[in-house]
Amino acid sequence: MAKIELKQPVVQEITDLLNGAATAVVVDYRGLTVEQDTRLRKALREAGVTYKVYKNTMIRLATKGTEFEALNPDLEGPTALAVSKDDATAARVLFNFAKTADKLELKAGIVEGVYYDTNGIKAIAAIPSKEELLGRLLGSMQSPITNFARVLNQIAEKTPAEA
Repeated sequence: MAKIELKQPVVQEITDLLNGAATAVVVDYRGLTVEQDTRLRKALREAGVTYKVYKNTMIRLATKGTEFEALNPDLEGPTALAVSKDDATAARVLFNFAKTADKLELKAGIVEGVYYDTNGIKAIAAIPSKEELLGRLLGSMQSPITNFARVLNQIAEKTPAEA
């Protein structure tokens, strides 16, 4: 088989992976121990993130003509690709893991169609998840109502009932 025929399935796999993805982050994994890499892969899998090491040439071919083509300048050296279909989960998990494994380097990423460099990805990762933000919103909406109900209850307890 020709080299191109061997590369075609890999390029197609990356294309399928990126199709409909909300977030794609490229990282340099050099220096991670086997144990750290295993923990990282487990954390990403539990978060529903696909993580795989690909050759930079294959990623370039698969991203040609897509919004993910903006990652091409960052495809140097060993590269792993983390893809999330939902939100910035991939960036969040990688960023949190990089706090404990200083060898993991976030290169860049695409979130909701927008390119972010290393600092941008770190900023995106610091934003709480949608579920956490909704929880905070509901908590802040519920607080005034709860306080109002407490005040009404105290007034009702102090006021003598009319017979």
